Amino acid sequence: MAAVKINELHKSDLPWIVEYDESKCIQCGKCTAVCSFNAISPAGEFRKLSNSITQKGKKEKVLVIKQNVSLENYCRGCGMCTNVCPNGAIKLIRNKDDKYSVAYRANKADSFKKGGRSNLNTEGRTLDKIKVGRISQMTDPSLDAQRHTFELKTPFGRVLKADKLNFDVKDGNIIETKQLPPNRWIYPIIFGDMSIGAVSWRMWEAMAIATAYLNEVMGIPIRMCTGEGGIPTKLLKSRYVKYMILQIASGHFGWNRIIKSMPEMTEDPAGILIKIGQGAKPGDGGLLLASKVARYVQEIRGVPKADLLSPPTHQGLYSIEESVQKMFLSMNAAFNFQVPVAIKVAASVTSVSVYNNLLRDPYNIVGGFFLDGLAAGTGAAHEISLNHTGHPITSKLRDCYLAAVHQGRQGEIPLFAGGGLGQTGSFAADAFKLICLGANGVFTGRMLMEIAGCVGSDTGRCNACNTGLCPAGIAAQNECLVKRLDVDKVAQNLVNYILATDIELKKLMAPVGCSTLPVGRSDALITVDKHISNRLDIQYSC
Repeated sequence: MAAVKINELHKSDLPWIVEYDESKCIQCGKCTAVCSFNAISPAGEFRKLSNSITQKGKKEKVLVIKQNVSLENYCRGCGMCTNVCPNGAIKLIRNKDDKYSVAYRANKADSFKKGGRSNLNTEGRTLDKIKVGRISQMTDPSLDAQRHTFELKTPFGRVLKADKLNFDVKDGNIIETKQLPPNRWIYPIIFGDMSIGAVSWRMWEAMAIATAYLNEVMGIPIRMCTGEGGIPTKLLKSRYVKYMILQIASGHFGWNRIIKSMPEMTEDPAGILIKIGQGAKPGDGGLLLASKVARYVQEIRGVPKADLLSPPTHQGLYSIEESVQKMFLSMNAAFNFQVPVAIKVAASVTSVSVYNNLLRDPYNIVGGFFLDGLAAGTGAAHEISLNHTGHPITSKLRDCYLAAVHQGRQGEIPLFAGGGLGQTGSFAADAFKLICLGANGVFTGRMLMEIAGCVGSDTGRCNACNTGLCPAGIAAQNECLVKRLDVDKVAQNLVNYILATDIELKKLMAPVGCSTLPVGRSDALITVDKHISNRLDIQYSC
């Protein structure tokens, strides 16, 4: 009998345990075929036939399903095997006592990486404790959400005060004195920055199709951020680029292709977003593992098949002031000062200082401030960053808005907030509450993956976006897995979700009596939590 090796990985150490009922199995092979992680496989077991005299000692080989126990091919709990099993012969049990992350670090001598959002407890979320409490009724009647006309648009670009506008009166005539900073009026929801590579080309295409349809057919001026890494040349040269916010991150991947395409671009992009940081891993650069660097990703980014690591900062920039002077001016100049240029940072205790510096920018060229909270989703991050760095979005957004109010400069640089919207409740409700707290708009990435059919969860189910083996084909790069995603269906789901969100936003605006976005209307909100009331300066109710 072999000795038990306690220092090896065992089934009981894994995050998920596969429970297999042999009596229900018809050996169709669907479960093993659909498992993208190779976490289960067919195996043979020898069984005694019977205890009769004629068959005594004889054995037969029986085909069964075995769970693989390894650091690479372990069950992520996606549940695809359970979904395809016709007889319910296989199911997954969450192992509350797993030691996988310990075993991984001990054996690999490497930091543990994962996809998805943080696994930390999300109970007691601030936004869930805030309600819309100011209801207009008799003296200030509510609006009719079904028949009233609502203006759901927000500025993207620098908004100058009246005394800084570009006109003067001379001899009774209005004359233009200078060029205004570029400004676009867009829908207050932006499809968040998920790059081609972080998500599959089918998922990215579905988002682009939904964006174009919402703009050109439904008349909803929503915008999509491309994420780091560039976009296909044909899209750059098409008229649809006007709905795209091109992102430049610290790795500068894909920007050679964008620069070379500029002379042939027929439309200006919707904007430029300079990513300094992100909520999922603040203070850390982007990460696209080699397993997700498919051939088309290599071509777009101009890179070999290798881990693509963006540095934590833009090289050569050591302060926000220097960033404004160099990157913002150069990006504005590249597009002839016709395209808004914004900045994205991770929410932190220094966010207000950064925002104040941008407000005081003498060039007046910073066109937006994107603030990303710690509950943001990601394609790949170190678990230590996901669980133990960052700042909740709500209080930092409120701090930035109030800092601008104290200077009398609210609205000059539009505030966009993201990070965990719709995580435990309604996306529309979360967006509305953040707008009332000072946001001009919101952005979301993880929610789009949920709409597309993501099988992961915030409690540790699947969360394998970093592997390139996404069982739903959303964050996969393997062609067989990518084909599982129906582009048209996902695009339709995204359109439907935004249409539903549009209705729900109006259903919240109407009782408050607002026909335009209630930016900074904190008087519309109440909370039953005294600490939240004091921190956010909103009404306490009990």
